[in-house]
Amino acid sequence: MNFSSALAFVLIAAPAVNAFTAAPVVNRGSALSASVFGGDIKASLDNMIQYSPGKADSDFARKYGHLAGAELRTVGEAFNQFTDILGTPVNALYKGICTDLVGSLHLIMVNARFERDAVFSLGLVSVLDLVLKNYPEQETAKKIKSAMLTSAGLDEAEIDAEAASLKSWAEGKTRDEIASALKGEGDSPLAGIANAAKGNQWWMYSRFFGIGLVKMMEMTGVEQDMSVAYDVMEEWMGKCMEKPHYTACSDSDLYFKQKGKLDMMETMMKEIEIREKKRMADRLEAKADMALAAAERAEQYKVVVAEEEAEKAEQKA
Repeated sequence: MNFSSALAFVLIAAPAVNAFTAAPVVNRGSALSASVFGGDIKASLDNMIQYSPGKADSDFARKYGHLAGAELRTVGEAFNQFTDILGTPVNALYKGICTDLVGSLHLIMVNARFERDAVFSLGLVSVLDLVLKNYPEQETAKKIKSAMLTSAGLDEAEIDAEAASLKSWAEGKTRDEIASALKGEGDSPLAGIANAAKGNQWWMYSRFFGIGLVKMMEMTGVEQDMSVAYDVMEEWMGKCMEKPHYTACSDSDLYFKQKGKLDMMETMMKEIEIREKKRMADRLEAKADMALAAAERAEQYKVVVAEEEAEKAEQKA
């Protein structure tokens, strides 16, 4: 008796009597086999036992089956590479968000379904610009961006070029023009991206793609408010691109929440900077007062010495 036959026997032979009711007896084993295995439990279990990764009889397996068993880097390895490339500690206020970005970007890039496009690049560049625009040491901020992209296997020059190209195209466009392009109408770069996504049943949405759309909302004059952006995202992703919009809308909300926190951090850092400059000005003013007082004392001393010398001269005369 093979494994499937043994398990089928156990399921079918399971007690089906309820000692506390006179309700009709239901054969649970048969019900389970019919609902879970479609009525042919032996064949189904044998198929499960004989399953080999990447060899299933499905379109998905035929497209991505060759990647089964491939070795992938871990998030820890990506972060170690980021740290090695950067070569300097990240400011404590930015450490958490940088760690999250390195991990999120890595997990997106190692997914077999992911295909990079200009909307993704625009979103990624926009996020990094937003996060690092007020970093205390701007030279270090540039190194953080380079290290983050390199640790994910991306070329910084290519990402910047793709983002700049789409941004240049979107300049001066209206919300309706962007919507038309996302429907695949016309020959614009965005229309090409939308058509490619529609033609790929395994197309993978990523957080940075959603933020790229938010950036284009900003460029077309859409009010940068969480509720307004939610409605536009629902329209662009759901009605125009014909893709599920719930995750994109959630990412849009998260973007505005994080942006609010970063704005608060920026305000706090500016207040700290203003206080520090005031303290420095007070210290300089105190030093100037001390120097002026010392100069006055020195001048008074010179006058006293001159008077004493004049008196001594008169006495000798």
